[in-house]
Amino acid sequence: MKTPSKAALALALLVCAGSALPQYPSKPIRFIVGFPPGGSADPTTRILGAALAQQLGSPVVVENRPGADSAIAAEYVSRQAPDGYTLCFCSNSAMTAAVALKKAPLYDPLKDFTPLGLVGRATFFFYSNPEVPAKKLQEFIAHARVNPGKLNYGTGNPLSILAMVQLMNAANITMVQVPYKGEGPLTPDLIAGRVQSSFLSNPAGIQLVKEGRLRMLAVLLDQRSKLMPDVPTFAEAGLPQMSVRQWAGVYGPAKMPREIVERLNRELNVIVQRPDVIERMQSYGYAAEGSTPEGLAAINREDLALWRRLVREAGIPLE
Repeated sequence: MKTPSKAALALALLVCAGSALPQYPSKPIRFIVGFPPGGSADPTTRILGAALAQQLGSPVVVENRPGADSAIAAEYVSRQAPDGYTLCFCSNSAMTAAVALKKAPLYDPLKDFTPLGLVGRATFFFYSNPEVPAKKLQEFIAHARVNPGKLNYGTGNPLSILAMVQLMNAANITMVQVPYKGEGPLTPDLIAGRVQSSFLSNPAGIQLVKEGRLRMLAVLLDQRSKLMPDVPTFAEAGLPQMSVRQWAGVYGPAKMPREIVERLNRELNVIVQRPDVIERMQSYGYAAEGSTPEGLAAINREDLALWRRLVREAGIPLE
């Protein structure tokens, strides 16, 4: 009998070893979101989670871990095993704001995570109370200039803070901030005129505009939103300097195996092109958009640098 060569034996061992590797996924995946039920992040995560379960043929369980503008959820995910079974729906609230606004951040978003892919950009509109004599953004700016420090603006999340700082710098106006713990308590005061303007992501504001209870002056996107196609972008309204954007991606802990990263990225990019997912995400104010893992890493890196610069230039004290 002919003795097998060393090369043949080595090949046989590789085949056996490969077949012994556990198939991914072989158990439920936990999909962590840093916000409570309600709003837009929670239902968007559930839309993505259900679609991902279909693509992978394995259960995906959404788990809420709210707090600290979703930094608690992100920090939790960063400490989990990098095996692909704990993922995070992370917006730039966690991956830029929670770092740029803190003296001692809980994590390093560029080192403690594995970017898997962008999934969308949130639609932020700039609203004003109808009592302000302005139906267009430039009219609002003109009114604010002749009334320096007399108009208030509400902020319910980190992006609204930085966006208003950039807006005031770009338009050369001065307004007074009124901070809120979320868009929920802010919106009634905007309707009542206790604050005159705000950036909001909640699509419920669209109905308030249709009812004449609020005005919508511009959208913080590169292109007009399909939700309100008649509302101009800031660039179209004369402020191309407005570069702050809200985005969201899926991350895992650092040092995930490349083959799992590639599998998840491939499935995520399929998901954000599905018409049903696009429509449902849009209803919650997200424009679906995919990327490579490297593309998400670049967005995160550039956005973190922008936020740090704006925080420094505005003199916002670190918490």
